[in-house]
Amino acid sequence: MTATRDLGPLIPRNRDAHPPAYDPDYKTSVFRSPHLPLISMESTPSEETGPRFGHARLGPLDNNLILNWTKGAAPAVGERILMHGRVLDENARPVPDTLIEIWQANAGGRYRHIKDTYFAPLDPNFGGCGRTITDENGCYEFLTIRPGAYPWPNRGNEWRPMHVHVSVFGHSFGQRLITQMYFEGDPLIARCPIANTVKDRGQLDRLVAPLDLGRARPMDFLAYKFDIVLRGRRQTMFENKLEGM
Repeated sequence: MTATRDLGPLIPRNRDAHPPAYDPDYKTSVFRSPHLPLISMESTPSEETGPRFGHARLGPLDNNLILNWTKGAAPAVGERILMHGRVLDENARPVPDTLIEIWQANAGGRYRHIKDTYFAPLDPNFGGCGRTITDENGCYEFLTIRPGAYPWPNRGNEWRPMHVHVSVFGHSFGQRLITQMYFEGDPLIARCPIANTVKDRGQLDRLVAPLDLGRARPMDFLAYKFDIVLRGRRQTMFENKLEGM
């Protein structure tokens, strides 16, 4: 029988650290935030154990957003980057076999979506979505284009920082957490009402990926490291933490 290492008690979730649902500086939150007390509902076995979603249907280019839209026929336009990191639990242990999905704007700051009417042109070679599975060490990576900043109709002349949306699935479809990754040195982060719903600067900094020249490839791409910590004192901030299991 193998002895198990005592990792201590479960670190409780700090709900007070979660961004508030109602933040007047983020205009649409005024209408979308709940106005009645929240109701806590117990999860069921089907939500906690399955079905799994998409884990067995990954293609060879699914984590290469530069080529996956054209199936390798032509590359996307923009600054090539490697986004990489690890998914860890609250005790810094790797979380393997985790489905990660990302979506983002193109290099000009425009999404491939019918409701995106920003003047920046669409890149015919860029779809803006990718997915991958963490390996046995919890590692993941995406080859993509650094997204551009874009204006949004909040108040006055406001722009979203460069960012990548990140979705992390657990053992079932009901176990999903969503967040955003920002880029080191972007001055728009401090001016973004959405980013600043995270009131603690230290917690916001956990959403900012530092430049990682150690993983950059000369004459090809830069790299940014973004570790995702599911719980604990160094947890990544998630948009839907209150709903995620």
